[in-house]
Amino acid sequence: MGSNSSRISDLPKNEYLKKLSGTESVSENDPFWNQLLSFSFPAPTSSSELKLLEEATISVCKALVENNPRTGNLGALIKVFLSRTKELKLSAECQNHIFIWQTHNALFIICCLLKVFICEMSDEELQLQFTYEEKSPGSFGSDSEDLLEELLCCLMQLITDIPLLDITYEISVEAISTMVVFLSCQLFHKEILRQSISHKYLMQGPCLPYTSKLVKTLLYNFIRQEKPPPPGAHIYPQQSDGGGLLYGLASGVATGLWTVFTLGGVGSKAAASPELSSPLANQSLLLLLVLANLTDAPDAPNPYRQAIMSFKNTQDSSPFPSSIPHAFQINFNSLYTALCEQQTSDQATLLLYTLLHQNSNVRTYMLARTDMENLVLPILEILYHVEERNSHHVYMALIILLILTEDDGFNRSIHEVILKNITWYSERVLTEISLGSLLILVVIRTIQYNMTRTRDKYLHTNCLAALANMSAQFRSLHQYAAQRIISLFSLLSKKHNKVLEQATQSLRGSLSSDDVPLPDYAQDLNVIEEVIRMMLEIINSCLTNSLHHNPNLVYALLYKRDLFEQFRTHPSFQDIMQNIDLVITFFSSRLLQAGAELSVERVLEIIKQGVVALPKDRLKKFPELKFKYVEEEQPEEFFIPYVWSLVYNSAVGLYWNPQDVQLFTMDSD
Repeated sequence: MGSNSSRISDLPKNEYLKKLSGTESVSENDPFWNQLLSFSFPAPTSSSELKLLEEATISVCKALVENNPRTGNLGALIKVFLSRTKELKLSAECQNHIFIWQTHNALFIICCLLKVFICEMSDEELQLQFTYEEKSPGSFGSDSEDLLEELLCCLMQLITDIPLLDITYEISVEAISTMVVFLSCQLFHKEILRQSISHKYLMQGPCLPYTSKLVKTLLYNFIRQEKPPPPGAHIYPQQSDGGGLLYGLASGVATGLWTVFTLGGVGSKAAASPELSSPLANQSLLLLLVLANLTDAPDAPNPYRQAIMSFKNTQDSSPFPSSIPHAFQINFNSLYTALCEQQTSDQATLLLYTLLHQNSNVRTYMLARTDMENLVLPILEILYHVEERNSHHVYMALIILLILTEDDGFNRSIHEVILKNITWYSERVLTEISLGSLLILVVIRTIQYNMTRTRDKYLHTNCLAALANMSAQFRSLHQYAAQRIISLFSLLSKKHNKVLEQATQSLRGSLSSDDVPLPDYAQDLNVIEEVIRMMLEIINSCLTNSLHHNPNLVYALLYKRDLFEQFRTHPSFQDIMQNIDLVITFFSSRLLQAGAELSVERVLEIIKQGVVALPKDRLKKFPELKFKYVEEEQPEEFFIPYVWSLVYNSAVGLYWNPQDVQLFTMDSD
């Protein structure tokens, strides 16, 4: 590298890199480091060039892997970086561009080397690379310093303490990237790591006191969405051939050139990555999610998860219980606004899920907001565009709705929020509709999509659970929402009849042939009947608790009353059909008395009058429908591969060879 500009293809022959990875030790005080750290060359402009950068430096990295245990040059480089970071804050205040530029370059090289070392080595071998100590002849072992632990503590300090200015933006991003790289050992193991070098350094010792400050800083980086400095404000020397390597890497990231491979095994589709307006916010969120989803250490819980579970609003003046470690406060209004604005990305939706599920302070605050539509509408849009989202993103959005619908106040308030002109809903023009009715429409659409495409039982279950939680609070349902509820029941009814017919034909066929294996229609029938009963319970819950608020649902029931005839005497549905049958019979009678050829308006008027006349004690009471989201056992088996898939696809300026990744299946483009 060095001060002269070079090309990627020149890197294996670069004299400075050869010396770094060679057989001779270089003292940390050697002028060589200033020369090494003054490099620049044109930034890669495509994913193929980023891959070339990795391939061009692999020989240097492998030479260093072989020689470093004897030379200690990696340790010397880290010591150079550590000594520089002590003056970094002052350099930022004094606008010392060159000093910060070279410090950034040092960290960039460390990050590149660390990535290769973690991929190639066991934890024990990795530690050996960081614990070299030069000994004079005849001296005997003293305690060698643990440079990896010092490096991690230094990175945490850099992330949390260095002021975010134009000249420090890129080194802040690089520090976060390096921490992501340090944690990336999970990528190279199929099994979930429950004890690793990450647990050793980040959950105990000198790094532990930085926990709450680091989590708070990463959250604020996400909240603020700080954009990178404009080209004229960067800290690196301009070159006629395109600028310095480090600036090139940072600015190239913002154009979205770094997503090289698409994840295949973790979701049906990888979400299209929008252009990154804030690499710092994106990278901070990824690091936060990785830290939050580390498994507990054998002798201690994950402190980063503890911090995420317990932080409070800055407006909350009550003292923290002494039993809560790593507590801090953050501005909930700013956090809420950022979460509402950023839901187009998987990682922002995953953060929202994490906070709603694990932090009761955040959940209570959000449910008390009077502008919940700002949060709910982006979630509904994710579900509405289910074909364009990966299955995990859809699943997280649905679980968020389920958690929200556990609250009766939420279920009431969403019917009081009136929305105008929902442009992304294309099946029908919705000029005016309540948030509650829109939520019902989108969830029903998700169920129907799932029935015809993915056939995921858990998706069905969670969609129906959310509708069931809301059903007792249905208010003034939009006529289209009422129609879609009955249309879904019609679809289920047809499916039930089809499976029943197939089962009957199969049974007849089995009497004439003993050799042909029979499809398990009984199981299919059992599943569809469970879903039908759930739909009947949802309709019944609405009729029992809020009949007078929902004339459109009664109208839709009467219009399609023949659908329910076959279920009146069915042993699985007889009990739940009593109320529905009573309502249909009562209102049919009143319509019959009113005469033939009634207009829609007249029918609705008769229904509204009939609601008052229908004795409430004639409707049988059933237990309230309430479903609570419960995380599956060993949730890390789901969340850790999911988080790392997001890192793999989204990480700023990082590339991993798909052949090395073991945690999930990779499909390259």
